[in-house]
Amino acid sequence: MEVILREDVEKVCARGSLVKVADGYARNYLLPNRLAVPATDANRKIVEQEREAHLRREAKVKVDAESLAQLMQNVTITLRHRVGENNHLFGSVTAKDIADALEAQKFHIERRRIQLDEPIRTVGEHKVPVRLHRDVSVDINVIVEPEQ
Repeated sequence: MEVILREDVEKVCARGSLVKVADGYARNYLLPNRLAVPATDANRKIVEQEREAHLRREAKVKVDAESLAQLMQNVTITLRHRVGENNHLFGSVTAKDIADALEAQKFHIERRRIQLDEPIRTVGEHKVPVRLHRDVSVDINVIVEPEQ
């Protein structure tokens, strides 16, 4: 069955593409979840209009993310935690801790946008990437100090 994708579908194709998929996959997954529509002339026109609107929205979001990245380039966050032997923290600094510290500085960033591979467990200065958009990312400085 030929369908036109309304959203990006992983391992199939990108939004707006005309693809041939198994009938069952289209009937049971793509069509009920509104990820695709049958490939007709009328649907092609509708999907093209949706694609153009999506591109305009995406461009605006990207511009907003780039301006936020300019503001966040020199952001430094200082966090204080209890420290044990060898400057290892009791507990760790997580993405939620960093998001809360950014919130205190009036930057509203969701914690899942903070790209920590693993929680910070040592004292010192760390560069933490924050992904503001698919194409826009900025590194912020996180300084972890021992609690007095």
